[in-house]
Amino acid sequence: MFNPSREQARLFFFDAWRKYRQREMLSAMENIALEAILLHPEYHAMLDDTARYQDKDYLPEMGDTNPFLHMSMHIAIREQLSIDQPVGIRQRFERLLTKTGDEHAVMHQIMECLAEMIWQAQRSQSAFDSTVYFECLDRWEN
Repeated sequence: MFNPSREQARLFFFDAWRKYRQREMLSAMENIALEAILLHPEYHAMLDDTARYQDKDYLPEMGDTNPFLHMSMHIAIREQLSIDQPVGIRQRFERLLTKTGDEHAVMHQIMECLAEMIWQAQRSQSAFDSTVYFECLDRWEN
């Protein structure tokens, strides 16, 4: 399993953005990252300034959104959808997409539920529970 350090994960986004801007060839994974980057133009200036943002701490209690975590969650959800894991995620995504018609909004709804599942697993020191994940997604459908 690929488990990059914080520095490696951030460099991955910086490098994908730099390659895109310089019209260099991107790997398949960099193309997936680029999709997330392009969805968030508010992060582009940050990605142009590696020196300033490589080691920046983002504090949720101060209202900071970590753009690297946010884009990583986009990638994680894309991966889940591509392999339908947990089983049923793709079906729920399609239903939400049909309801809203806005893929990016649906990705953010899923992201909220994924974050909730991760938080609950960490809090209870347990494995990820797709039931928690799907219950959250089902609330969006109703």
